[in-house]
Amino acid sequence: MAGADTTNHRCGYCGQENSWFCYSVRSVYGEVFSIRRCLGCGAFFLTPRPSAEQLGRYYEQEYYGTGSGKFSPAVEKVLDFFRRRRTCLVERFVRSPGRILDVGCGNGRFLGYLIEKGWEGYGVELAGKAAERAASIAGIRFKIGTLEDGDFPEGYFDAVSLWHVFEHLPAPRETLRIIHSILKPGGFLFVSMPNIRSWQGRLFKGNWLHLDPPRHLVFFSPEDLRKNLAQAGFRLCRKTTFSLEQNVFGIQQSLLNCLCRRREFLFEFLKGNRSYTADYPVLLLRLQQIFAVVSAPFFAVLAGVESLFGAGGTMEMVFVRQEKEQGADEGGKQLC
Repeated sequence: MAGADTTNHRCGYCGQENSWFCYSVRSVYGEVFSIRRCLGCGAFFLTPRPSAEQLGRYYEQEYYGTGSGKFSPAVEKVLDFFRRRRTCLVERFVRSPGRILDVGCGNGRFLGYLIEKGWEGYGVELAGKAAERAASIAGIRFKIGTLEDGDFPEGYFDAVSLWHVFEHLPAPRETLRIIHSILKPGGFLFVSMPNIRSWQGRLFKGNWLHLDPPRHLVFFSPEDLRKNLAQAGFRLCRKTTFSLEQNVFGIQQSLLNCLCRRREFLFEFLKGNRSYTADYPVLLLRLQQIFAVVSAPFFAVLAGVESLFGAGGTMEMVFVRQEKEQGADEGGKQLC
């Protein structure tokens, strides 16, 4: 970290302006941003803040995939396995079918699996291809847009989930306030997001896949996330930084970012983003695909090792809703 700066770099979480410059990062379209760390809440955040027009470019149809799913059918089947695993995690904490809200629900298939088990499933997703897919899920109760005050009554939900959504939120602290209100006392909040203090995050810095600039706006270490959610009225129940779904490919694509001219090329290819990949040499694409397949077992082992030290590339955490004054100083080792 180069040093403190008190100029106008407002934290994407708490709004304070005192921060450290960490490193620069370049988007897939070549725009340069910085990652800074807030001296108040500890959040890492993207600066300058992207405009609505900029973000619109990065959330065009290619981001959500152009086919029936975001990725190819084979990749979507693998992802469905992990979506079903998440339903099992939710049911470990909510003992009988309840009412759940999935914020940023994507294609809605996670909710669909819970609905099949008797849950009431509610989803919120921005307009676009993903929202169209989610709206087709049988039984889903769906809102296109963002979570806002007045969308749901107080104490309405048994559970709320933010699966790799928190880092996208333009006003994450405000969203947490709304979630705290609409969760029942003792209800559960499920959060997964990049772990910026992971080994791969520290090693790759601006080339790290999970920075995904400028769509990802704010990041935390597991401990700083725990502290800030405690202040928002949530007590930590469970934490892991192990994810075969996210961490293996995170290492692979980050390595390729270091070696190749074009950032996130293989990832964009898997999404079917032909406007980004059309002019790329076929031989280089095939070499990247072979590398991903051959290296996967090695990096799966490495992902397991880094998680043993709490330093996996992504984190999955479960919180229980409490009154805010009760959660502020909890230690994080308690179980629900």
